[in-house]
Amino acid sequence: MKANNPVVWFEIYVDDLKRAQQFYEKVFKIEISELPMPETESGDMKMLFFPMEMNGEGAAGALVKMEGVKAGGNSTLVYFGSQDCAIEESRVVDAGGTIVQSKHSIGEYGFMVLAHDTEGNKFGIHSQA
Repeated sequence: MKANNPVVWFEIYVDDLKRAQQFYEKVFKIEISELPMPETESGDMKMLFFPMEMNGEGAAGALVKMEGVKAGGNSTLVYFGSQDCAIEESRVVDAGGTIVQSKHSIGEYGFMVLAHDTEGNKFGIHSQA
């Protein structure tokens, strides 16, 4: 039986939605958009969504600002896919983030970069080249 990737959603908690949106759009050259949110008990939650296709490739996710949930210092690490992670690495500092670990080999599994966004969240970038 073929095992499917179980990751279908991620959330990156932020303190400043606009600042985080600008950071991720600049580093990954994507557009993050606001979608209508259903009414919930947690009316103080705001989300901006990464590009996604229902039942498409890759996990869907959002930047989230919610009362009582502070950005940074969490134990979840999101890895973004890339053709060459050095490309996005070169944009991180200019976008207001910091590099934790520059592009390095992880053997037969390709290459990776670790960085912090403008909110203090650590994230990874992975590529085969």
